[in-house]
Amino acid sequence: MKNVTARTGKSAEVRAAIAAERRELADLLDTLRTGQWNEPSLCAGWRVREVAAHMSMGFRLSLPAMLGELIGARGNLHRMTDRVARRDSAAHSTAALAAFLRDNAHHPWTPPVGGLTAALGHDVVHGLDITVALGLDRRVPENRLRILLDDIRPSSLKFFGADLGGVQLCAEDLDWSYGSGSPVFGAAQDLLLLAYGRRLPHGRLRGEASNRFTRSAEEA
Repeated sequence: MKNVTARTGKSAEVRAAIAAERRELADLLDTLRTGQWNEPSLCAGWRVREVAAHMSMGFRLSLPAMLGELIGARGNLHRMTDRVARRDSAAHSTAALAAFLRDNAHHPWTPPVGGLTAALGHDVVHGLDITVALGLDRRVPENRLRILLDDIRPSSLKFFGADLGGVQLCAEDLDWSYGSGSPVFGAAQDLLLLAYGRRLPHGRLRGEASNRFTRSAEEA
């Protein structure tokens, strides 16, 4: 019974974190200027508007529609999500893209694997894809970061194509580290991005191995 109660409490905590993250990101999106919507994000090939459109795809597309899109993309999930993000970012206004997040703050959608924690990661990391790329000083609340940092596993690193071999991630603003090897220092939310396969703008990381995770001039 105690285990069931603990799991129920944890689920409620994550659901609350997801809803708060979506509402806050919607508010932030409403403040962006037109030019910022067209700036590149940390997601390769996507502007801010494509990331925002992608974030609400799970709310807007039914399962049959999603399967139809996947079939149209010949079973390639990456190709499908890219096509839908580009199409929907052009079809909807920026106000609508923000509203999709706000209006679906409590939507039960979760990714195909990972459950509620993966849903929180989806929202937090894509939010950072936007704010870090735009140089906005938004800090993800510690409780949300800890849920995601504590869930980092070799299997999740592999899923996101993150190669952290030979390095230890060391947060400068939280008591948290992961891995072993040459230390890479940075804010916890920036290190979370590394675990999701992102490369960061210059100057956000410290350590001998930091250049390995820093975007080149061509990527910026």
